[in-house]
Amino acid sequence: MRPAGTAGLCAAILCGGAGKRLRKAVRGRPKPMALVSGAPFLDYLLGYLLKAGVRDIVLCTGYKSDVIENHYRRGLPGARVAVSREPKPLGTAGALKRAAALIKSDPFLVLNGDSICAADLSGLLRFHLKKKALASVVLTRNTGRSDVGAVATDRSGRVTRFSEKSGRGVLANAGIYLLNKKVLELIPARRKYSLEYDLFPGLKDCYGFKSRAALLDIGVPERYRTAGKILKRTGLK
Repeated sequence: MRPAGTAGLCAAILCGGAGKRLRKAVRGRPKPMALVSGAPFLDYLLGYLLKAGVRDIVLCTGYKSDVIENHYRRGLPGARVAVSREPKPLGTAGALKRAAALIKSDPFLVLNGDSICAADLSGLLRFHLKKKALASVVLTRNTGRSDVGAVATDRSGRVTRFSEKSGRGVLANAGIYLLNKKVLELIPARRKYSLEYDLFPGLKDCYGFKSRAALLDIGVPERYRTAGKILKRTGLK
């Protein structure tokens, strides 16, 4: 059943990574819970979703899941928040497979828990439905970083190349996806499987939605230290 606008979308947020590069800077917290101007980074991401009208949220947790669960134990005003915990690392696609029963909309959103790109989610949904896509990937301009996924598309917007962490391209993967639930059937159960490395490179009917919004992530200490200033400047704080 297709949701009626973004208010009908369910968003699954991938929060299970160990975040090894950031551990010394966040003092035992999982990366999405790293404090930015006194609040967990994940709060900003959820604020972005709420402003866009998304009220149904699934947190796919793993490393130090209890920190995330304790913070959102009382829920989030105006939203439904559910948690799907990984007993062992399952990868970005494996985490979604495990959370399948909690994902209520078709299509549904997927976001990385350590990055924000303030893309137009209503526009993404319209684009996805118009293209009759199986998957839509938000793309933003690559500003010269070498640690982002590079994506190439044809004139219709269909993805022709998906190279994770190569940085070799004009368009970068912004870490926001709109997927039909049929995609979940393509993911093997109870094993480690990646959206970026295993699923997307060979997926048919995958399209790229171009956004002018900048990509902000806290994956390394340098970007984490400047996150507060950037969030304030972009209006996300």
